[in-house]
Amino acid sequence: MKLNQTKLPDVFLIEPEPRLDERGLFCRLFCKQEFATVGLDFDPVQMNLSKNTHCHTLRGMHYKPAPYGEPKAIRVVKGKILDVAVDIRQESPTYLQHICVELSSENMRSLFLPIGIAHGFLTLRDDTDVLYQMGSYYMPGNESGLRWDDPTLAIEWPYTPKVINERDANFELLDHHL
Repeated sequence: MKLNQTKLPDVFLIEPEPRLDERGLFCRLFCKQEFATVGLDFDPVQMNLSKNTHCHTLRGMHYKPAPYGEPKAIRVVKGKILDVAVDIRQESPTYLQHICVELSSENMRSLFLPIGIAHGFLTLRDDTDVLYQMGSYYMPGNESGLRWDDPTLAIEWPYTPKVINERDANFELLDHHL
């Protein structure tokens, strides 16, 4: 697998290197040693699954404030998403900048997000399943988020969400938030 640094520090796009033969394919999706070669100390302790019934479902932009931050690797196991990561680390040179990456079951890519990144996605197909490898245990009651359509972030979503829950739709705008 290849770990490709994105424009956001410590955010990596992970590209699999499948080996093909008459049986199909085989590839590594995670290797702690390879993560360490790029300076990432990621030790998953939990896996979560997000099942999304409808195309154009939006989840996000979620994060956990310090000290409850959650490093994570996101992968689509069925379907397709536009995955969005926003740097909310105030000391970062890319503070409030974002990246958008297409993840799908076909391209088998994943995205690693360190603590201090707000995350969300828009499904691009019906019946899309997203798998999260989490680097810390879930601590209920510490959730926060950014508005998906905040003009300060200027995220260019390819479609208007058809399904979004009330909490995600009503996070405060940045001028009231951070």
